[in-house]
Amino acid sequence: MKSERSEKMKTFNYSVGMFGTSIPINLLKTFAFAYYVDTLGVTTAQWASIMLIYTFIDAIDNLVYGYLSDRTRTKWGRRRPWLVIGTPLLVLGLILFYSTPAGLEGNQLYIYAMLLYIFTGTLDSVINANYGALFPELFTTDTSRAKANALRQAFQLVAMIISIALTPMVVEALGWSTTAIVYGVLGGAVILYMALTSMEKPVAEDEKKPQLWDSVKTLLTNKKFWVAGVTNAFYSAGMSLVLAGLPIYAKYTLGIGSGQQSLLFGGVLLVAIGAVALWASWVKKYALVKVWRWALAALAISYIPMYFANSFVMAMVCAMLVGFGFAGVITTMDLIQARIMDEDQAKYNVRREGIISNALGFMNRLNGLFTSVAYALLGVMFGYVSGDVPGPQPDMAARFLLTVFPFLMVVLSLGVSFLSDFEVEGKRE
Repeated sequence: MKSERSEKMKTFNYSVGMFGTSIPINLLKTFAFAYYVDTLGVTTAQWASIMLIYTFIDAIDNLVYGYLSDRTRTKWGRRRPWLVIGTPLLVLGLILFYSTPAGLEGNQLYIYAMLLYIFTGTLDSVINANYGALFPELFTTDTSRAKANALRQAFQLVAMIISIALTPMVVEALGWSTTAIVYGVLGGAVILYMALTSMEKPVAEDEKKPQLWDSVKTLLTNKKFWVAGVTNAFYSAGMSLVLAGLPIYAKYTLGIGSGQQSLLFGGVLLVAIGAVALWASWVKKYALVKVWRWALAALAISYIPMYFANSFVMAMVCAMLVGFGFAGVITTMDLIQARIMDEDQAKYNVRREGIISNALGFMNRLNGLFTSVAYALLGVMFGYVSGDVPGPQPDMAARFLLTVFPFLMVVLSLGVSFLSDFEVEGKRE
């Protein structure tokens, strides 16, 4: 009985960390475009360049962070020092990003936005890579992983309700800077709780440390790593555009206020919370890779009716369909990645979850290459330059950002997923 309680607490202590990690990054990624472009006047071309520059910087820092984390040897563990040190810096970056000094405009505003976005984004890489690296280490069976992942995805979705669905109303009441302070402190406190209560496996003195170039070479020749990474990059591009596009879709296409905009966000996330358990049950019943593909297909299909929605009620129904597919992808994607880490350790007898987690995180952030194209196309195709210069078709620009480009991204994601196969007890999935 005591062991069962201990296992439940271990699952809770780790899983709640997803609530903490999600709060800051959701505010950063979802509302940065609306804040700097549609509110402060940074142009879409400038914003596209920020996404592009950040993507290449992230390519360098992710592998380095993972390498350093895997080689860390302290009495507090490998991951905990990075989490404890990185969390306050992440909170600081978020607050500064949404506390733009008065009087900044033009290139000064552009440079400030770029530097703070890169600073906050790279701290998020540190936190999430070390958090993700703990997952396969703490939970070693498919059953324990399925339980822990379902719970942490539920925590993530609750965090998204707060940091995405409720944010328009919170910002209206508190302003951007105070909202960033509240969200940053809340998220940071939960991350620190998780870091201080999740006990890592002790590292043996004679345990082999991973080598950087050997690890890079191994990943470059690992087909499953590439398939999972590219699939996730396309999917993430599609979903990040949906979240970033909802505020301008609500404003220009539906003409609704902050309250209904929050309901629209909430529709996606509430359905996703309910659907996580359903997708998790299918993972137990069917092959993991098969369920993964079903989820990607469901998400892609959901964008089609969303394009034709022309009222709040129709958009709400369509948003719920998006939430169902979204739940399936987040339920299965982490299990796919954990399996890649397991196979790597079994084959090479070295623990490098940090390097693999960071490398997969970088592949995920390749979505910046695709989202930067989408933002640039808003000006070329629809004349949408910024909130000051929305062009003649801001409603169509919003539809394109919210549905057309995401649909193409997720279809590509689904296609790439068919290049993957896994051997489980001698059977190919």
